[in-house]
Amino acid sequence: MTHHPYEKKDPMLLVPLYEHPADRPEAWERLIRSAGRLHSVVLNPDSGPGAARDERFAAVAERLREVGVPVLGYADTDYGRRPHAQVVQDLLRHRDWYATDGAFLDQASADPELLPHYGRLAVAARAAGAQTLVLNHGVHPHPGYAELADLLVTFEGPWDAYRDAAAVPPWTADHPAGRFCHLVYGVPPGALAARLAEELAAERGAGVHCAVPGSGAHPWGTLPYALEAAG
Repeated sequence: MTHHPYEKKDPMLLVPLYEHPADRPEAWERLIRSAGRLHSVVLNPDSGPGAARDERFAAVAERLREVGVPVLGYADTDYGRRPHAQVVQDLLRHRDWYATDGAFLDQASADPELLPHYGRLAVAARAAGAQTLVLNHGVHPHPGYAELADLLVTFEGPWDAYRDAAAVPPWTADHPAGRFCHLVYGVPPGALAARLAEELAAERGAGVHCAVPGSGAHPWGTLPYALEAAG
């Protein structure tokens, strides 16, 4: 069974801020000040933990934990193609270097044939200390994946695609909204679009979301509008 160590009111923000703290210190400070609105923050020094411990990332990870925000170590699974041992090594390095208390497994397969592979990764992540496990499928996966993780990212993509997203599969109604997350980028400026993104997430049963203005090859270098607007 999955664990539910963090019960917070919806809508909560899962923030993947893929920027170095030395380059965007004000963004990291904003995150830390916004602790009460955060579901979790994804720590991603270099498409994973990097080759060595980075003191600046270690410092922001510690400050986030001090204010009660789960810190998720990023690991790419390449839709099941990346070897189990490499993914686990990333998770162990995140734990040892940054004391992460969760895991964000990116590019997760949605295919039922790969459920055993991700089941083994889930066991390894828990053994590595992950209290919060997130699988980023980017689409609605086979319902069996809901048994493996605390949170499933069932949409990741641009705003134009999100507005016209397909209907939510019926099986999702068997789970609370806090088990699903939508990550949306390329959201146009202004409070109306940001509010609409939040409303669409709620309507589609996702209690966790993130809507950012960033676009192109590196959209996750910007904070969600909900935090930018907070001042």
